[in-house]
Amino acid sequence: MNTIDGKPLIEVSDEAKALHETLAIVDLHSDTLLWKRDLLDRADRGHMDLPRLREGNVALQVFSSVTKTPKGQNYDANGADSDNITMLAVAQLQPVRTWNSLLERSLWHAQKLGRAVVGSGGDLIKIGYVRDLDALKLARSEKKPKPIGALLSIEGLQNLEGDLANLDTLRGAGFRMAGLTHFFDNDLAGSMHGLHKGGLTEKGRAAVRRMEELGMVVDIAHCSHQCVADILAMARRPVVSSHGGVQATCKVNRNLTDEEIRGVAKTGGVIGIGYWDAAICNTSPRAAARAMKHIRDLVGIEHVALGSDFDGATTVRFDTAQLVQVTQALLDEGFTPDEVRAAMGRNALRVLREDLKPLRMAVDQPPVP
Repeated sequence: MNTIDGKPLIEVSDEAKALHETLAIVDLHSDTLLWKRDLLDRADRGHMDLPRLREGNVALQVFSSVTKTPKGQNYDANGADSDNITMLAVAQLQPVRTWNSLLERSLWHAQKLGRAVVGSGGDLIKIGYVRDLDALKLARSEKKPKPIGALLSIEGLQNLEGDLANLDTLRGAGFRMAGLTHFFDNDLAGSMHGLHKGGLTEKGRAAVRRMEELGMVVDIAHCSHQCVADILAMARRPVVSSHGGVQATCKVNRNLTDEEIRGVAKTGGVIGIGYWDAAICNTSPRAAARAMKHIRDLVGIEHVALGSDFDGATTVRFDTAQLVQVTQALLDEGFTPDEVRAAMGRNALRVLREDLKPLRMAVDQPPVP
């Protein structure tokens, strides 16, 4: 389900290779934790693992927790009355507690990543606080091979199981980013792929406020257009669209309109561009670069970011080891080296530094030992 289409890659120049080695790359979305693979070992399938992250020179990878997807999943209209992930949890012999609990599935994903961090011998660094970003930057300047940051996110807050108090539970487990919806409407908001596609509910508004208080990034990916408008209208912190595209270059319903792009920019947020067909209407890195160029030209380079959706049941042209393809495509679109640095990671790091600071001291990071 996570394939590379085998079509020709673009030729990479020495200039692009040299620039790529100096970047601090951040990818805002991967679904690798969903699959039964050892993150530390190179796999012969899928798009991502630690060896390939290292080869791609990724500095920080956001790992998403997917807890429920509808049968017959499509981009147009899905109900919430079926689930593919239950069968996957059973087939993978996950702990029984994950078979019938969406919350436990996310906690299991956090445990999987935690074990990988411990087993990596310092090559993976869990990111939960601003001080962790500082530690990662220092470690990457001193250590060879360079360590890679790992941050947990959530794809749809249906895993709250109706209880907003579970936001605190998830934050305690290390989650620092969340989208309110995935492929169906829930009790917080409408999905772009749901049946009703409504806006935020009162519970959804309370969830956004609590996320801002806790220092959790609010992600509008998969939200209905009304949900996006409602979040942008109330946001007090930078908002992200972790993975997707823009309608100006790929007119697919889940992609952002120019008005929505301006709204994200107004919050100080970023838009992560993906590499699969439904995000950019192609799998060529040039198509991804064109989407990034549109954002740059519309609202400024500081709002451009990467959001691969690697291992999200997607077909792409290249895996994470070949991210220099994006660097080359951006240069070919006329991006300056400094603009490439911004788009490939600097912008995302800026947003994370701001959003990971809780608004309430009561939930701030614990003191340094």
